[in-house]
Amino acid sequence: MSYNQSTQTGHIGHSIEVNKVLRNTYFLLAMTLAFSAVTAGIAMAMNFGFGIGLVLTLVAFGLIFVVQKKADSASGIFWVFALTGCLGASIGPMLNRFAATANGSELIMQALGLTAVVFFSLSAYALSSRKDFSFMGNFLFVGLIVAIVAGLANIFLQIPALHLAINAAVVMIMSGLILFDTSRIVNGGETNYIRATVGLYLNIFNLFTSLLQLLGIMGSDD
Repeated sequence: MSYNQSTQTGHIGHSIEVNKVLRNTYFLLAMTLAFSAVTAGIAMAMNFGFGIGLVLTLVAFGLIFVVQKKADSASGIFWVFALTGCLGASIGPMLNRFAATANGSELIMQALGLTAVVFFSLSAYALSSRKDFSFMGNFLFVGLIVAIVAGLANIFLQIPALHLAINAAVVMIMSGLILFDTSRIVNGGETNYIRATVGLYLNIFNLFTSLLQLLGIMGSDD
């Protein structure tokens, strides 16, 4: 086999593997998002309080590490659903709080719609352009750490302007991470579809919650 034939065969094999990871990732992502919607609905129906929501968030945080450890094993799928189910239920109290306001249901639907538009647009761009966005990694990581620290600080400070700035920053960071994570799959940087699913799921989850917070803040100013 000539060098050109060998190279071409390698490219074909790489493309097949990338397409398989993409297919499995988006299928599992769709399933976990649907499961999260179910657990969020259950949490709303059972009227979970914010204390339970916090506990579920902490449990989910721990499950992230479990999923990363189990991603290469058959049990990884179970842990992915455990993680996403906890996160879905954790926002039940927040959704109930919005739903109880005059235009709360409309705000929730707007946040869902905007999240879908942002995700599909950025994913489509990363998939079609096949650009390598790995250069954004360090910047996004630092930005995420700053946003987390600022968010924790604002729990005690309770500064409305800072709350607005944090959510706006998270929207930008999650948008960048969608490009970053999708390009890693496309360019072979991420070959495990369970880890890829968790990364994209967390991007979508945080994007939705931050957009909902922003819409709620802007709606309260009307």
